[in-house]
Amino acid sequence: MALKGIKVVEMLGLAPGPLCGTILADFGASVTVVQKILQSPFDVMSNGKRMLSVDLKSKEGVYIIRKLCSSSDILLDTFRPGVMEKLGLGPEILLRENSGLIYARLSGYGQTGFYKSKAGHDINYVAMSGILSALSNQGAPPSPPVNLIADFAGGSFMCALGILLALYERTKSGKGQIVDASMTEGAAYLATWLYKSRKLPVWSGEPGTNALDGGLPSYATYETKDGKFMAVGALEPQFYNNFLIALQLSEDDCPQVGNKEHSKNILQNIFLTKTQEEWCQVFDNADACVTPVVEMDKVDEHELHASRKTFYRDCENGIVPEPAPRLSATPGVSTGRQPMPQFGQHTVEILKELGYDKNEIEHLIQKGYVYALEKSRL
Repeated sequence: MALKGIKVVEMLGLAPGPLCGTILADFGASVTVVQKILQSPFDVMSNGKRMLSVDLKSKEGVYIIRKLCSSSDILLDTFRPGVMEKLGLGPEILLRENSGLIYARLSGYGQTGFYKSKAGHDINYVAMSGILSALSNQGAPPSPPVNLIADFAGGSFMCALGILLALYERTKSGKGQIVDASMTEGAAYLATWLYKSRKLPVWSGEPGTNALDGGLPSYATYETKDGKFMAVGALEPQFYNNFLIALQLSEDDCPQVGNKEHSKNILQNIFLTKTQEEWCQVFDNADACVTPVVEMDKVDEHELHASRKTFYRDCENGIVPEPAPRLSATPGVSTGRQPMPQFGQHTVEILKELGYDKNEIEHLIQKGYVYALEKSRL
């Protein structure tokens, strides 16, 4: 795979950091997750990774991480700014010991600036990026689209991009560097087109009244007879014309512009006359940009995804997406197909690789500087 041979140290945090580590692992990197002595109940992303449980409040535990980073390519720091420095694991120390290390720092507001030490979650980062102000509907309070924008798009994927850029630059300079991935800035960068298009006619009204935010009846979702939904994206005239033909309507009956409330009411009533499956049959052969709103617990059954094998079922029958994008020569392989490692499962194995002997490892375990799964002990 594309990242085969790349070694990553992931400091276990909440969801954005683990997804970033999983992206790297899915494309071939070897990822070692550094856990605290107490197990995290929220870890659902460590499939295919190795687990090292260390007391980072002890000098012995910190030294283990330093040794691990000295022979690794990437460190993924998921803590608040300054925490790693207080532990003695800041970039000044680790880059001095390993000049080729890529020190990736994933945080809410970045490593510098007025908000660097403030706590926050996706809703706060999206709010501060400016994007949340656009996610409202005609005066209603802004509503965040779960935690996709900042945590994962602006955080996990932007951080992974920064890591890959730094890896590429290292092929020329031989030197690592610090990647400062702010989820707030990542979310804002995702919205570059939205910022640059503010003067276009598509944004002429308040949020919720424009072409791309639900203001047009031809770009909206509609409930069906069975309580499901269809997504309509018939923006261009040719698609809207095909849309009306499929519904047996004319432009006079349901104008695309003009009396938008009139057209939306007509479409709402029409879509309530058939089930989602019946509407799918109507639009199967109509080039009108109309699709079902597919439910997450059945998404892998849809013919689109079944034909491309977009999803698979894991050992617990959960639905998991395959890695994307698809590479023709070195495609990713989802680590989610592998079982979740047990807490402390790889501690002894990793310590051996770092040069610790049997007595030293037993001492670290007995003193509580590390935790090792009982059956994995020497």
